[in-house]
Amino acid sequence: MQAMTSFAHLFSGVGLLAAVLSGLTFFPQVLHTWQKRSAQGLSGSMLAVGGASMVLWLAYGAYTHSLPILLGNGCNLFFTLLLVYFKWRYRAAPPVAPAAPAS
Repeated sequence: MQAMTSFAHLFSGVGLLAAVLSGLTFFPQVLHTWQKRSAQGLSGSMLAVGGASMVLWLAYGAYTHSLPILLGNGCNLFFTLLLVYFKWRYRAAPPVAPAAPAS
């Protein structure tokens, strides 16, 4: 029984480490987008599908009381929402029409 408990603790630690690493997945992209003040290369579809996936994982994590799932997906959802904000904030301005030639 003791070996089983140690094994469970080991895998809880693995799960928490995975959650931390997963939670940091989007951080480099957030930092890059913020530094460049451009979200031109970000796919809105990827952000939408990824965000929906994270919300579902959060619901599942809450249902199963899984701290690693809640932490990892909570962080990722936060960073995804930041990227959505940056996509809106740094959107390209509409092109300016050329001035009419002077007569």
